[in-house]
Amino acid sequence: MTDKSSKNFEELIFTNARSHNEWLDRDVSDKILHKLYDLMKWGPTSANCSPSRLIFIKSQDAKNRLLPYLIETNREKTSTAPVTVIVAYDISFYEHLPKLFPHNPEAKDWFSWSNDLAEQTAFRNSSLQGAYFIIAARTLGLDCGPMSGFDNMELDKEFFSTSGFKSNFICNIGYGDHSKLLERSPRFEFDEICAIL
Repeated sequence: MTDKSSKNFEELIFTNARSHNEWLDRDVSDKILHKLYDLMKWGPTSANCSPSRLIFIKSQDAKNRLLPYLIETNREKTSTAPVTVIVAYDISFYEHLPKLFPHNPEAKDWFSWSNDLAEQTAFRNSSLQGAYFIIAARTLGLDCGPMSGFDNMELDKEFFSTSGFKSNFICNIGYGDHSKLLERSPRFEFDEICAIL
């Protein structure tokens, strides 16, 4: 990668990328959603456990099921987003380790003995995968609006009553209206929060 292309990539996924609340009326195709997942799935997780589970909410019926569980300030931006993604996790992810981590048949036993350990692992790694999701979306030219601010327990009853999955966060994706962005919020400088030992 040349210095110029490296700089453009940094700008695309980090320095120029923003979290969006306002969306253009532009469709996000199912083909792009498939490509997005096919990028994010390569990000590393513990023992390749890959616990994240995604629901892409596009239809009005699905939006109507989701919106009651969001806090008021998150409803409008979610109702106008082309797609809202529920990033969830499977606490029983370890059942799939014989497929995902085939070179160690005992990997399942590392997690299956403790529900607490399994949930901690699933939550941590689905958070990582959620970050990979955002980066993948940005590389495909999509804008993102990740958020908390919803009733996890009630949302899980609505969408995951049969699977037992648990929601981590939700993320609106589409093509943001850049003309309605606020000024960028500040970040810490290296010396404020980092140490090299």
